[in-house]
Amino acid sequence: MALFSFLDPVLNVLFGWLLNINPILAVLILSLVLSLLVTLIYKFTTNQSLMKTLKEEIKALQQEMKTLKNDPAKMMEVNKRAMETNMKYMSQSFRPMLFTFIPVIIIFGWLNAHLAFEPIHPGTPFDITVAFEKGALGNITAIPPDGMTVQGDATHVIQDGSTTFTFKALQPGTYPVTFEFNDKPYVKDVQVASERAYLAPELKVNDGAITSITTVHEKTKVLFGLSWLWSYIIFSLICSMVIRKVLKVY
Repeated sequence: MALFSFLDPVLNVLFGWLLNINPILAVLILSLVLSLLVTLIYKFTTNQSLMKTLKEEIKALQQEMKTLKNDPAKMMEVNKRAMETNMKYMSQSFRPMLFTFIPVIIIFGWLNAHLAFEPIHPGTPFDITVAFEKGALGNITAIPPDGMTVQGDATHVIQDGSTTFTFKALQPGTYPVTFEFNDKPYVKDVQVASERAYLAPELKVNDGAITSITTVHEKTKVLFGLSWLWSYIIFSLICSMVIRKVLKVY
């Protein structure tokens, strides 16, 4: 999403209101909108007459193959024709992807940045895990900024390649949390918010001492406990089938 981050203000205006409703409904609405958009682009960038003919030909060839179980040579011939026809159909279907790929990727990136995890709320303890390179030894100290406190010991002895600190902030805001290891500071920004908002959980370091610093968020559970992506896939398949049928798209 970083490549298209300059579009965030626009996407926030268009879709930001979805973050204030139930995640299931939010993903369903976006699935419906994207499915309709993709289907309309597909309909008007393909020769629907040709697509219908090719689809009917594929179906007829598949039916013919079912009657040729006792004639392998003939079945292979019909199967070859079916594959050629299917390739023609697929090549026609490829063109709409050129128009829909980038918009879909941009919206997916926006969704992942806003709906993949639950936010950290004011007054709620949360964890940050620091992972170290193999063989790293010593002590690491957490230094919270003003308005945030460390729950428990602020200095940990490195064990098993990682350690976890617990923090709490009473007010919303973006907090730069500092960790000192081997006299070197590492800063991980954390957003505490009353609304659905958070920063990227993982900060990659890989400097030979620390590999990553990760804010621990609960994953957002949408449909039947699934992530937003799997929920989107399910909703999108259903919406696409219904819209294609209603609009008679082949």
